Amino acid sequence: MTTAPSQLFTPIPLGPLTLPNRIMVSPMCQYSAVDGNPVAWHFAHLGSLAMSGAGLLCVEATGVSPEGRITPGCLGLYNDDNQAQLQRLVNAVRAVSPIPLALQLSHAGRKASSRAPWDGGALIAPADGGWLPHGPSAIAQKPDEPPPHAMTEADIRHVIASFAQAARRAREIGFDAIELHMAHGYLLHQFLSPLSNQRTDRYGGTLENRLRLPLEVFEAVRQAAGPGLPVGVRLSATDWVDGGWDIAQTVELSRRLEDAGCHFLDISSGGLSHLQKIPVGPGYQVHFATEVKAAVGIPVITVGLITEPAHAEQIVRDGQADVVALARGFLHDPRWPWRAAAQLGGTVVPPRQLLRCLPHGHAPIFGDVRIGQR
Repeated sequence: MTTAPSQLFTPIPLGPLTLPNRIMVSPMCQYSAVDGNPVAWHFAHLGSLAMSGAGLLCVEATGVSPEGRITPGCLGLYNDDNQAQLQRLVNAVRAVSPIPLALQLSHAGRKASSRAPWDGGALIAPADGGWLPHGPSAIAQKPDEPPPHAMTEADIRHVIASFAQAARRAREIGFDAIELHMAHGYLLHQFLSPLSNQRTDRYGGTLENRLRLPLEVFEAVRQAAGPGLPVGVRLSATDWVDGGWDIAQTVELSRRLEDAGCHFLDISSGGLSHLQKIPVGPGYQVHFATEVKAAVGIPVITVGLITEPAHAEQIVRDGQADVVALARGFLHDPRWPWRAAAQLGGTVVPPRQLLRCLPHGHAPIFGDVRIGQR
């Protein structure tokens, strides 16, 4: 246990929302929805994570239109039924935990109409129940796949409107924050990268033009969300391919997003090209978050194989990032913040039903809570 107070377990504001600690559950696609609606799996999965003690729980990438889903099994928020069923899920989670809830809004672009990972992840043809993906240019995701439909300006206006409408629905449901997905090779990242965007109109070519749609979507979502709902952005800092999107362009976009009223940035990488070469290892993306943090004044979240509490603590204590997000670490250990609190001298607030779960003599991670027995 560290002697100095844990920095990982200190509060942090994301605009109008204050998190009780600096641990975030990253959005994790479950590929299990039906017609965009959550099913029993989502209730069990998110209900468990809601009791983790994390400071923020972000619901998986949610398509703003049917054709914007990665797979037919992805969540959506594009009709009244989606909204009603997602409201049921949020109500169920809130019935067991006060954890703040964020929703990641996304459009998959040319990576849409895909099979679930356990079914190989390949593109599903329209004849087999899929649909024609849209993208900035008619450039296929993989060499053996057909190209997407190159979006017209009318298509672009439809996408902007779809993001705004989904943000309004998220606000009505009562989410505490929205995260816009501009990473991992999905539509907004596709417009950013010169590898996937070879347009010759005002949405392609120069960096200024490639930034245009992501910034227009952000502004539309910010307006739809209203002043009380923080809006952040997940970015891929680099394509990990020469000539692609890189950290210098990410820093410029981050500054522009901050100027536009962005409340936080969630820095990841990759996902756009099958040619990417990623040197994966513990904290392999932290240095990207650190570069962005040096350029902006809003909170920066880091992700990527951060599994040990001491490592997460060091990242926050050294000012490399403001918040640490985990995904696979939570799947392996849904109470990861409890373990971190025990090791670092922090505290978490568990459901009352779990107050007596710790073994006798365990570190008092529940703070000043007192429990009696008969």
